[in-house]
Amino acid sequence: MGKLDGKVAIVTGAARGLGRSYAKRLAGLGAKVAVADLNLHSYEEFEAEAKDMTGDSTVAEIEASGGSAFGIEVDVTDHEAVNAMVARVVQEWGRVDVLVANAGGGRGRPMDTKASNLDPALLQLVVGMNLFGTVYAVNAVAPTMKEQRSGKIITVSSVAGTAPSADGGYAHYGAAKAAIAHYTRYLAQDLGPFGITANCIAPGVIATGRIMATVIPGSAQSNRDRSELVALRRLGSVEDCARVVEFLATDLSDYVTGAVIPIDGGLVRG
Repeated sequence: MGKLDGKVAIVTGAARGLGRSYAKRLAGLGAKVAVADLNLHSYEEFEAEAKDMTGDSTVAEIEASGGSAFGIEVDVTDHEAVNAMVARVVQEWGRVDVLVANAGGGRGRPMDTKASNLDPALLQLVVGMNLFGTVYAVNAVAPTMKEQRSGKIITVSSVAGTAPSADGGYAHYGAAKAAIAHYTRYLAQDLGPFGITANCIAPGVIATGRIMATVIPGSAQSNRDRSELVALRRLGSVEDCARVVEFLATDLSDYVTGAVIPIDGGLVRG
């Protein structure tokens, strides 16, 4: 028996990287998983992500392991599309027990996104993907969870949302992630009376294909070994984050809500 047998989970941004690891982890615990992403083959954008795949998609990987999943391509910045996605999940499986609002990420390079010189279009895009996308997903699942009087909502911030970079770069992303963390605290107060928990994770430097290919090379410390800034002296893995998602998605965390949990190995942003 898995801890999530009979449960239904939605993971946004689940086609690659961290979202893929969350979807596979929840499926391994017995949940039926809706794999939502703008592009269900987005792993093709990064060589390291593509090499890590064992199937044509996250859905295929889950099904090959004996799990139950289906894929939905959705733009989380479109609230009507997000509502339709959740409605399809409820129609298919009758409930929603877990939401991992993971879709988002950054765009641009840290050196080109200083706090005092943000491109308006880039700011709109990144805040939309991260903050608005999170709020839209939560708003879509909340009625079903309220009716059930149960549910686990997991949002995704970042170490960039808890402390600034030394040079003020990637400010659009950090500000959006800080907003998600604080939104989650409000959410916990709103939904607690319905038996629903809302918690936020804040990953540090996680060695996904996208981070290693686009973020670190464009940062002010691109020539420095990032593991030197981490107490555990290694970069994080997707599994490091997936284990905490497992905790927040199961009964292990039934009396935890409104928390922002760093998953950074003891990172010092210097």
